[in-house]
Amino acid sequence: MPTHRSDPAAARPDAAELNAAIHALWSSSARRGGGLTSKERREYERLRREWLATMGRERCAAAAMA
Repeated sequence: MPTHRSDPAAARPDAAELNAAIHALWSSSARRGGGLTSKERREYERLRREWLATMGRERCAAAAMA
């Protein structure tokens, strides 16, 4: 039986959403007066990898349109 799959590009957050998530993570850490916890650090690294991949996709798309 076939399964419904959404468009993978639609599920990806854009760079602005990722920037906001990274900023919120660092802001919550700053309010506590310290650095990131190990769990927050893993989340930051995941968000950063996703941000870098998003920026690469956006640059490729922009270059293709040029």
